[in-house]
Amino acid sequence: MSLIRRTANLFGRSRVHREIDVELRSHIALRMEDNLALGMSPDEARRDVLLRFGNPIAIRERVVAVDAALALDGVVRDIRYALRQLRRTPAFAATAILTLMLGIGANVVVFGVLNAVLLSPLDVNDPQGLYQLRHKPWTQGRLLTTSYPAFEDLRRRNNTFIDMAAIYAYSAAGLSWDGNAPIEVHGDEVTGNYFDLLGVRPALGRLFHEADEHGPDSAPYLVLSDALWRSAFHADPDIVGATVELSKRPFTVVGVAPPHFHGTERFTWPDYWMPMVNEQQLEGWDYLHERTSITTTVIGRLKPGATPEQATENLNAIAAQLAKEYPLSDEALPLRLIHPGLYGDDADVIRGFLWSVTLLALLVLVAACANLASLFAARTADRSCEFAVRVALGSSWQRLAQQQLTQAMMVALIGGAAGLATAALLLHLLNRWPPAAQAHLAANLDARVYLAGLVLSLASALLFGMLPALQTRQSSPLQSMKSGPIEFLRFRRLASRDLLLGAQIAICTLMVTASLVAVRGLKRTLNMPMGFHPKGAMLAQMDLAQVGQAGDAALEKEKVMLEAARGIPGVTAVGMVNRMPMTGGHGTPIYRAGTTEFKLSDAALAPYVYSISPGYLDAADTRLLNGRDISWRDTAKTPYVAIINETFAKKMWNEGSAIGEHFILWGNLTEVVGVAENGKYHDLQESPQPAVYLPYPQGNSTDVNVVVRSQRPSSEMTAALEHTLSSIEPNVPITVQSWSDTLDDQLLPARAATVALGVMGLLAAMLAVTGIFGMAAYNVSRRMKELGIRMVMGARRTQLMRAAVGRPLALLATGSMLGLGCGMLASGLLGRLVYQANTRDPLVLVGVVGTMTLLGALAVWVPARRALMVNPSVLMREE
Repeated sequence: MSLIRRTANLFGRSRVHREIDVELRSHIALRMEDNLALGMSPDEARRDVLLRFGNPIAIRERVVAVDAALALDGVVRDIRYALRQLRRTPAFAATAILTLMLGIGANVVVFGVLNAVLLSPLDVNDPQGLYQLRHKPWTQGRLLTTSYPAFEDLRRRNNTFIDMAAIYAYSAAGLSWDGNAPIEVHGDEVTGNYFDLLGVRPALGRLFHEADEHGPDSAPYLVLSDALWRSAFHADPDIVGATVELSKRPFTVVGVAPPHFHGTERFTWPDYWMPMVNEQQLEGWDYLHERTSITTTVIGRLKPGATPEQATENLNAIAAQLAKEYPLSDEALPLRLIHPGLYGDDADVIRGFLWSVTLLALLVLVAACANLASLFAARTADRSCEFAVRVALGSSWQRLAQQQLTQAMMVALIGGAAGLATAALLLHLLNRWPPAAQAHLAANLDARVYLAGLVLSLASALLFGMLPALQTRQSSPLQSMKSGPIEFLRFRRLASRDLLLGAQIAICTLMVTASLVAVRGLKRTLNMPMGFHPKGAMLAQMDLAQVGQAGDAALEKEKVMLEAARGIPGVTAVGMVNRMPMTGGHGTPIYRAGTTEFKLSDAALAPYVYSISPGYLDAADTRLLNGRDISWRDTAKTPYVAIINETFAKKMWNEGSAIGEHFILWGNLTEVVGVAENGKYHDLQESPQPAVYLPYPQGNSTDVNVVVRSQRPSSEMTAALEHTLSSIEPNVPITVQSWSDTLDDQLLPARAATVALGVMGLLAAMLAVTGIFGMAAYNVSRRMKELGIRMVMGARRTQLMRAAVGRPLALLATGSMLGLGCGMLASGLLGRLVYQANTRDPLVLVGVVGTMTLLGALAVWVPARRALMVNPSVLMREE
């Protein structure tokens, strides 16, 4: 019985037991017939048979045990033999294991991120039943759903949800306790039923509930995240029940959230949660009673039996009714449902990115398997005489193939284990990058990732182990013993190893194309016009509301800070803005002059609105195209004025001059006094959007971002700004960094795509070099005598080169052309990874051709040099 059959018997005991019972009964019947023929009575014959054979159950167990022992013994012997073979050829073993380690490690890293982001559910009760409400039009990056009063109506009137909760995300505040200096924290303001809806239980203390709320400012409670509890309070359990100050307002810490709970978004982890009824106490303005202010994200849990389609229909019917009841609002926007966790509609982009990277990583592993298949096939060809002798001595080709597969399995398991270890280290580093305050990634090696690594290892072993196993069956023992080692399938014009190398080169070319496309995309991203120039500018960020300052007092303090920053040596421009471009926010409705009913549906535009100080445009290096800059004379007591951008002017007044025109913002008639250039306000991929710049006194914001432009090194400016501003207001947390660093989140997708595709391109290039080198070196070593004879017969160097490395170079050219064509066809796939991916970019095409030419030259250099240095006399003496 073969090893495979014996191994199968280990997992098919019922079938084996039936076969043994049938065979045992046949033996008993035959012995009975013999006894009866000898003249025994039937009873004596049966008694004799039972005595001879003994207990049938015991016999059956002994046979099964022997069968299993033989199977396991065969497996152990094959494993020992495979390890001896690998130990005899350490260079071959190291190359094979390293190749698999890189291929499997890259795939495990990608799968680890994919598992953490897409496959693992949120750490809440029944995550599949949890939905987030979204407006029907696809919007990038915005999480906000509706106004708080509209949320209350939707929650009360719907009949498809068990319950709904509202979230106002990432409120910034200064946290202080026991007289300590405040630290800046970010948290979520949520409705009282938030934790009950999600099914979260506290790790320490308790959580707040809906019963704790009794109107505005009635629930000054705080739930800390596990991370903040450990970092700020050193995991002190006595903090529960203590009073802390949040933006100079007292709050009682009632509990600590469990370690694995981070809200309903995967990448942004709040430091705290507080009841939304305290929003005016913390934010300084009341959005709980404004229907025209879209401030909340709404989540809900469907009732058993209700479908998302039914819930969507029910919600839209309620929204239509609200639009009739409240004509000055715009509640009729159609709604839809998605699962929360990935920045709203950005989930589509994130999914496309991760699945595309996964596909490219699998292609790298396929290239690695093709490389190993070529190496194993060449090694099998060199051992053809050995295999022929073993067959002549009675071994079967099945046995030889089994040993070949076992050796491939050992290489795959060792390489897979090394790949898992490498992936664990890389994921650990990835979890710590980027080091933004609220940006996190929790990708770890869990059971699903380990299983994926095992499946990839076993699949790889089958991919590169089947070819040498088949070669042992297709070879001729007689020919092998007559001629010595020969190349299997040599009579075919295109051998299997040629196909493998061609496929490997094609994949490498595709990956190199993707890498260069990503580099070009990143360069386009970095060089695109943004309406401001972050290089050479520093930001000092603070919120004066955290120390209880607002109104005229805050404005005077801001003026003092600007003057102090302007006095720092080396500073060329200073300005202030309430919110930096591309750091969130949403459009604010504006109306044409003369409008009397301010319904959102009647809004002319919804521009981004910024409050700026005089000098901000110079500090940001934003060009003022027409009109004047704002000044400190533009106060809350003077007519309201604004600077608009080109898009605003074109959409409102077409090609006419916008200077002196008016529009209504926040109920105030506002005059246009300047027009600035367009810029980027939410993300780098957005189309031109309208924007408005208001004077700080008329914008009435306590958020301060001091922009300082200087030629001095950022390290010197950081220290100078911190010292200068802290001396004016020592109790406000101040964050100083270069403007370029604040854009890391926006540039992260482009940089991540470039790094991921660059690493995969490098791995594929290494595999292509080793593959071409292996074939060229093998051809030269097998044809040394032929090359010597050619040299003696007067062959030119070019002829020797063509005979030695012509085939690998031809495969390089063919595979490169095929890979370049696949790269052009993969523009849709690369478009999910790279901004404005252009696979037909002339620089990309020239770069791919040059890279593949260089790789081919490096790969064949040593084999070609060896072929040209052939010494015919030495070869003849060796013969």
